[in-house]
Amino acid sequence: MDFSLPPEIEDYRQRIEAFVAERILPLEDDPASYDAHENIAPEVLAPVRAAAKAEGLWALQMPKARGGQGLPIVGMAACYEEMARSIFGPVCFNSAPPDDGNMMVLNKVATEAQKERWLQPIVDGEVASSFVMTEPMPGSGSDPSAMLTQAEKKGDSWVIKGRKWFITGAGHAKHFILIARTSDDARRGLSAFLFHADQPGWEIVRRIPIMGPEEHGGHCELVFDGLEIAEEDRLMEVGDGLKLTQIRLGPARLTHCMRWLGMAKRALEICRPYVEERVSFGSRLADHEGVQWMLGEAAMEIQMGRLLTMHAAWKLDQGDFARKEISMAKVAVADVLHKAADTAIQLMGAKGYSQDTKLDWMYRYARQARLVDGASEVHKMVLARRLFELNESRQFWQWG
Repeated sequence: MDFSLPPEIEDYRQRIEAFVAERILPLEDDPASYDAHENIAPEVLAPVRAAAKAEGLWALQMPKARGGQGLPIVGMAACYEEMARSIFGPVCFNSAPPDDGNMMVLNKVATEAQKERWLQPIVDGEVASSFVMTEPMPGSGSDPSAMLTQAEKKGDSWVIKGRKWFITGAGHAKHFILIARTSDDARRGLSAFLFHADQPGWEIVRRIPIMGPEEHGGHCELVFDGLEIAEEDRLMEVGDGLKLTQIRLGPARLTHCMRWLGMAKRALEICRPYVEERVSFGSRLADHEGVQWMLGEAAMEIQMGRLLTMHAAWKLDQGDFARKEISMAKVAVADVLHKAADTAIQLMGAKGYSQDTKLDWMYRYARQARLVDGASEVHKMVLARRLFELNESRQFWQWG
């Protein structure tokens, strides 16, 4: 069992590490680098993205034929972790959500014509995208079967009516993947569609204020009142909406974990110089046994999350769906991101609680991790079901 990275992937990892250190981290200290929602400002982002493209670090998840780097999931795990050492990092390499997950699913399931029209502009960084699924109560959240938004076939088009909310990136996106109900069938009642921001029949009602920093385009509430989508812009077959959602969300959950691990490591990195220098009651904080326990436990749990994430990535590369492995990683890494940020703040005291470091940004951002792409409780429920399945119970802890 060899945990070393292949030379090509290690080269990408090292180059991304250097790029983040030299080109992105310094931007975090300049207030002019931030937009009104605490993300990197577009005018600051553009030249950094151009530099990432020029250095061959752009769109690691996409095939080389489309302008990406063609890395396997294992390679993405190593490199995404390095990107997320900076709070600005992933978007600079076109590896941030929701574009990241949207590109991967379109590359897997779209027709060649759809890829040219809808995928390629996202890969090139010309447009942003959004995945439109979640609805206000009593509509769908973690349970897609509760979906209320309707798509009704009229001639050669589908007419969409309904309401969605917490749609990440919608305020900035031009290309959208929409999941809507096309029948009452329990398994095949949902279908997937593509539409452009300029099409009539829908609107953004509001950008929902949230606790933490936001991705570009925020988290929006959308209303559909007669949006017409051509038959050629339907993704996969009628009734394949749930299937598409499963294809998209599994790898997307894991890429969240990859990025969160980078942020968790950065949180400990920020607090380390402080505990090494700060003297309290006659000795450095780093020499206090209680402080050592806190740091050691956080470091151990980060490494556990890395192993869970890399194992799930390896299984995806073998063609496995890795459902239970992804759920385990999602729960564990969401917890450790919060723990790492919380530990760092606690050890740095008032300075950690201030905005003099990036820990307050990370702490507020971390709280969403246990909610997005399936609440932790839902993933634990899924794991319990897998454990008690007759065929699975003997194989739950298999190595392969």
